[in-house]
Amino acid sequence: MRVLHLSWEYPPLVYGGLGRHVHALAEAQAARGDAVTVITQLSPGESSDAFINGVRVIRVPHDPPALPFDEEHLLAWVMALESAMIRAGLVLEDEPDVVHAHDWIVAHAAVALRTHFPSAALVSTMHATEAGRHQGWLPGPLSEAIHSVEHWLVHESDRIIVCSQHMYAEVEKLFAEGALEPRHVHVIANGIDRDRWRASRSAVAAVRDRFGAAGPLLVFVGRLEWEKGAHTLIDALPRLRRRLPGLRVVIAGRGGASEDLQRLARERRVANIIEFTGWLPEHELHALIAAADALVIPSIYEPFGLVALEGAALGAPLVVARTGGLAEFVEDGVTGRVFVPGDVADLARAATEAINDADASAAMARTARDRLESSYRWELLAGQTRDTYEEARAHHGRTTAPPVWIPPRGVNLLRA
Repeated sequence: MRVLHLSWEYPPLVYGGLGRHVHALAEAQAARGDAVTVITQLSPGESSDAFINGVRVIRVPHDPPALPFDEEHLLAWVMALESAMIRAGLVLEDEPDVVHAHDWIVAHAAVALRTHFPSAALVSTMHATEAGRHQGWLPGPLSEAIHSVEHWLVHESDRIIVCSQHMYAEVEKLFAEGALEPRHVHVIANGIDRDRWRASRSAVAAVRDRFGAAGPLLVFVGRLEWEKGAHTLIDALPRLRRRLPGLRVVIAGRGGASEDLQRLARERRVANIIEFTGWLPEHELHALIAAADALVIPSIYEPFGLVALEGAALGAPLVVARTGGLAEFVEDGVTGRVFVPGDVADLARAATEAINDADASAAMARTARDRLESSYRWELLAGQTRDTYEEARAHHGRTTAPPVWIPPRGVNLLRA
């Protein structure tokens, strides 16, 4: 099968889990024998057209106008990228069987190319939603615009893929309006290649020497944005420091909330036990996670929680918020410990238990790692994606997209 992925991020240009997802899926599909092409944005120093591990990767520079990547210019920035993606897709030598769009940022490019290739089905993965990120609200015109594009893409697509039962319910609530077929939305989990997530003993020992030699080490890995919940961890640290002598905390990642989180650490008087590392290269990130006495994932909103799989692959005990897809992988007391999202006291309780009962934590970590092999291998998930493609092709052209939808203002869309 000929597959064309459209993704605004692809390694080495990665903002979050979406880029890693597309990368792993594309290579797993190529390994199965599919002809896979990815169109993405150009990153410095990368070839504009290359075959990498069986995948053709076409990287395009933005069309004019030149714009900063910020909130004020986001929609125009996206349209400039999509214009370049469309032009690259129009000259492909072979017509794809499936155009696979990843999130709203490539919606216009995906619909345009599906129209240009009339026999191609359109499959879209909704990795997250704008309303979901804001707990059901659309706080301003930008959010309203993004939500309208998501709504359009869902109804233009022959099939939708989501990564968890939580996201299935979210998409149905936000976009279905009784207009989607029962089989329009398919749940296919994120996956992980365990062989790529390893850390040497010497690298782990070096991390322990740097961060955690005096006591327990808690680690947070992720984008520094409100929905990832790092503020909940920082708020819990005064309690945890009293309970866990010698505690050290590493917060690895970058994002718009970085300065706010560092300021919060100073206000809570815990800045001296936290290291903000910013972005880390992959080998350092692996060693950090493997060295953790607990990997804390305090997300307020989490469609899946790929970092939980990465932590499990590296043997880190998991302490996670009971939210979204995280709750589907981390079973309390079996594959990790779970706490109420945003509940500082409950996070402190779960993290303390994880540190103080290290034997139980290690056993849970082993169980979590075993589950990766049975349910989260990319070759398995690529097969499930192929089944969705086949169904999309069988029903190709039967979608009836509604007119552009204007979301109501001042309404919580997940509670309405």
